[in-house]
Amino acid sequence: MNSNTMNASMLKEAFLTAAKTLEAKKEIINELNVFPVPDGDTGTNMTLTIMSAAKEVAALQDFGMKELAKAIASGSLRGARGNSGVILSQLLRGFTKVIQDHDELTIEIIADSFERAVETAYKAVMKPKEGTILTVARMGAERARELVGTTDSMEEFFSKIIEKMKEALDYTPELLPVLKEAGVVDSGGAGLLEVVTGGFDSLNGHPIPFDTEIKAEAGSGKPAARGAASDDISTADIKFGYCTEFIILLDKEFPESEEHKFKAFLESIGDSIVLVADDGVCKVHVHTNDPGAAFSRAIKYGQLTRMKIDNMREEHNERVIAGVNEILASEKSVAVETGKETKETPEKKEAPKAEEPRKKDGFVAVSIGEGLNEILTGLGVDRIIEGGQTMNPSTDDVMNAIEKVNADNVYVLPNNGNIILAAQQAKMLTTDKNVIVIPSKTIPQGISALINYMYDNSPEENEAAMTEALKSVKTGQITYAVRDTSIDGFDVKKNDIMGLDDKTIKAVGSTVEDVAFDLAAQMIDDNSELVTLYYGDQMSQEEADALANRLSDDFPSVEVEVHEGDQPIYYYIISVE
Repeated sequence: MNSNTMNASMLKEAFLTAAKTLEAKKEIINELNVFPVPDGDTGTNMTLTIMSAAKEVAALQDFGMKELAKAIASGSLRGARGNSGVILSQLLRGFTKVIQDHDELTIEIIADSFERAVETAYKAVMKPKEGTILTVARMGAERARELVGTTDSMEEFFSKIIEKMKEALDYTPELLPVLKEAGVVDSGGAGLLEVVTGGFDSLNGHPIPFDTEIKAEAGSGKPAARGAASDDISTADIKFGYCTEFIILLDKEFPESEEHKFKAFLESIGDSIVLVADDGVCKVHVHTNDPGAAFSRAIKYGQLTRMKIDNMREEHNERVIAGVNEILASEKSVAVETGKETKETPEKKEAPKAEEPRKKDGFVAVSIGEGLNEILTGLGVDRIIEGGQTMNPSTDDVMNAIEKVNADNVYVLPNNGNIILAAQQAKMLTTDKNVIVIPSKTIPQGISALINYMYDNSPEENEAAMTEALKSVKTGQITYAVRDTSIDGFDVKKNDIMGLDDKTIKAVGSTVEDVAFDLAAQMIDDNSELVTLYYGDQMSQEEADALANRLSDDFPSVEVEVHEGDQPIYYYIISVE
């Protein structure tokens, strides 16, 4: 690094390299995400945040420090998601408030900007916790201030800041017992360190062009980088179960007094609150048991967008099931607004034709797997949204599907517990149609609900009948373990076959057929009449028929059906009615 000052072009290149560096390390950072329990993927969330800003920065042509600062601040705020992502956006926002007034940055100006960044981030969080990304940022800023006047070398300046941030990161387990229990450092702090290190690498002559294709470095395959299982952390102390995020497009003045009132309201219904208003936009993050209350209060200030609700307790449990997060994260790209890839099936994308008469009733369902999609379509579903475990569609995805159904009444079947709230929010925001959300948690439940729909009934009658039908269905799933663990009384080894009933492990073994038979046998009782096997994309018709014959021999009073589901991850989805 030859220069002891930094101009706008140098900072642009450094910021873009920082973004690409974080992108490359996101999976490793995801594995550290255990504080207090997983409520999203920290590496992914931080990457989405900084990449939102990086796209705006990369598009700049004729620019100075002020234009660059605005692109970084506005892009990161609008793209922020997850607690660590929001805090990163606030660090960037504070940083840019100082640099925007200077054509070139000196060591002293950078130290000032680091201090402003930390001040802004701490202020944005209702109850700041040490041992997090905040601690790493604060100790880095304190080191920057100490170095002012002791060196005129940018290389020495940043080297010592990064050294201090590494020290701070290593110390986070001493500040947060949950990190020490899991044997990891704070994931947000690790992400921030990658950002600063990447920027420093650029200044040292190793920039990464923004159009370079970066393949994220694979993680260790373990839930925690230093050997402890994140799933060992108890969820008993999760007081507020829904991680709720949204942006308010403010349509009126939002003075500081009103901001304090809104924060106080959020504090009354939850915790982990981050609220930041800037340039007509207000970003909100809260953990609560009543997401609807947060939305209802927020809508008084303007329109809502980028709404996302995650069930943290459910997400914690899902990390020990079938390796869904690790497998799909590596196979699916990430959407900017939702953090998960969701799409409508290609053959179902065309919008309703204008000349077609509007129907009385229409149907939207979430599904995955061509076989299951065909079954649902055959039962009258107009729009299939592909998604499910770890690929939860957003409120916008559901709204878009509803919009394309040319009907007065649209029944929505989420077919997954994590999607129900998003579907309900889509209902709230849809004004030109009557939307009825049937709270199906599995595809077999959704199928049962569709079978109980009656054309001549009113929406109220159908809602009652379809919802009641959900109670008559038991659902099981057969998958495999991606790591060793002890759970639900089983010592599970990597690659063991597992049978899950309502997210509880009911059977473990070495062969798919034996475990599937064991699980189905536990699900069948004296009132059972029908067992349906939906076999996945890794199973054959012959294998499914063999399992069906075995069940028929042992349970002759129960009818057994076999259907091709073609779903990934799960060898079988089993329905018992």
